[in-house]
Amino acid sequence: MINVVGGVYYEQCMCPTWQELFGSGGRGATAIARLGGTVNLTTYVDSTAESILRLRSALEGFTLEPHAIDRSLQFRYTHGLSHPSLHPSPKQQHSLQVCAANVVRFGFLEGDCVVDARQAVYDPQSATAPAPFHENGSKAERLALVLNRNEAEALHDSSDLSATDLARALAKSQHAEIVIIKMGPAGALLLHEDRTHHIPSFVTPKVWKVGSGDVFVATFAYFWIEEALPPLEAAMLASRATAFYCESQGFASKAELSAYNPDAASMPKKSKSGRAPLVYLAGPFFSLSQLWLVEEARSQLLAMGLNVFSPVHDVGHGPAEEVVHQDLEAIHECDLMLAIGDGLDAGTIYEIGYARALKKPVILYVENESEEDQKMMAGSGCIISDDFVTAIYQTAWKAAEL
Repeated sequence: MINVVGGVYYEQCMCPTWQELFGSGGRGATAIARLGGTVNLTTYVDSTAESILRLRSALEGFTLEPHAIDRSLQFRYTHGLSHPSLHPSPKQQHSLQVCAANVVRFGFLEGDCVVDARQAVYDPQSATAPAPFHENGSKAERLALVLNRNEAEALHDSSDLSATDLARALAKSQHAEIVIIKMGPAGALLLHEDRTHHIPSFVTPKVWKVGSGDVFVATFAYFWIEEALPPLEAAMLASRATAFYCESQGFASKAELSAYNPDAASMPKKSKSGRAPLVYLAGPFFSLSQLWLVEEARSQLLAMGLNVFSPVHDVGHGPAEEVVHQDLEAIHECDLMLAIGDGLDAGTIYEIGYARALKKPVILYVENESEEDQKMMAGSGCIISDDFVTAIYQTAWKAAEL
């Protein structure tokens, strides 16, 4: 039996369209049950969420220990990498208590849980103020700490350390046997017995990001706790299960996971100049919606550790004799291009052709144009995606190959 303790929340996404009841706790329970594990879910829920969860638990084969609240929280995303809005504001509830041999504990927004376990996997679920596992009195004989880079830096109160040094520091300060630091398209770093291992991400034709970290945590817990696999093997399987989820928005069974073998992404590296790869961000910027999309793409690329040249940010508007030379020079200097194709903007199409003539890789994000209008880009070897998050990830994966 694995006891999952975590939030159950309503989730909405604008693009692609998504409306479900999951949250970290609900998603973790489903992921483990789908693998054949025996699961109990402890969470806070309102009456509507409880009714849905009881039907789901009967269908998927996990048990439910609900704690009633007036209204469950709702997360609203613009896209899968956006910062969600939260409604209503969380009201702090009484702390839960779980005493069990095996626990997966996710951080809550509306309360807390004190855990007494033999083996525990902990994901703090807070980039700004992650709580140490033991801070609320929780205990575990064996603790695996799984968190992203921002959470790791906040928990250790340092942004200057390498991932390896950060993992070692956390293992010591948090009394953790295992530390896994998730790093998006760059995969994850695993520390166990003072040895570090790189866990790759896997390249998928689609990337559904909402909740992918929950799937990683739950799958790792299943293979480490219930199957008693070595941490490295459990983490590799967790990364593949996460890729399955990102590609399909579904949860892999053991048979599906065994048959699922996507290509591992390349290790990120610096370019020949010693800097992170430079992405030329091409796209129209003549309306609020166009400017918003360019701004969002630039922010997401920078968050992934890439350098970005954006004509509107780095050159601005102006006559041809002032801006064209600077833009074309930047295409020469860049390592690859991400182009926004909707609208068939003449300048963007020219930039794509110029980059391909220079043998620069081009990732084209386009949702609304016909196959005929994409023919030249497809025929000249551009990587084409109709999903924003997927295009961002494809850019990061391609940059790691260069």
